[in-house]
Amino acid sequence: MKKLLLLILIGLSLNTFAQKVSKKDYLVTMETSKGTMHLILFDETPLHKANFIKLAENEQYDGTIFHRVIDEFMIQGGNLATKKADDGTRSTSYNKEEERIPYEFVPEHVHIKGALAAARTNNPKKESSFSQFYIVTGKKYSAKQMQGMMARTKLTYTDEQLKAYQEQGGTPFLDNNYTVFGQVISGIEAADTIEKVEKSRADKPIEDISMKVSVKKMRKKKITKLYGYQY
Repeated sequence: MKKLLLLILIGLSLNTFAQKVSKKDYLVTMETSKGTMHLILFDETPLHKANFIKLAENEQYDGTIFHRVIDEFMIQGGNLATKKADDGTRSTSYNKEEERIPYEFVPEHVHIKGALAAARTNNPKKESSFSQFYIVTGKKYSAKQMQGMMARTKLTYTDEQLKAYQEQGGTPFLDNNYTVFGQVISGIEAADTIEKVEKSRADKPIEDISMKVSVKKMRKKKITKLYGYQY
């Protein structure tokens, strides 16, 4: 409980600090053997943002692998138990976590292609895994399919979101069930490549695809100039 309270305080502090220094943001760099992705994390999900930054700064993600990869769906990683042991072996079992992250659904951030979202177990509060995440690859949905999706889920999308699902693709059936807390702004091709690798029946890539994750504070204007992301 103390650790969870500390996490919440860190998140709130980070959000407050971000509001005071709004000209800067954290740029996430995720290096893999299949390419490098750059991502941003949303201020509207402060608990998830603070937690991810903390794990990255402490190099917790470095050496972990993408252990679950499904075509036209997503690539999942961040299980801290998948780091190599001293004997060189890996485990892909679900890492037992001391705490979960409270659900932070934001209607403005949905599962379009490139969305960074938190994995979770099937728990009623929709609380997120402490470390595991997935990056959406998804597939394209027609206007008719999206109308049917909205009828079933009772969700309402903006015109921009509907256009993104039709032109870029995604996994709209996950909306309002998992927390989307970031977005790939460059290098989504790496996720596409990882998605297509040979996999076992358990959806684990035959060849380990490890990652190295770092974060760097940068002026928002520079992020926009380098990667085209508009704040």
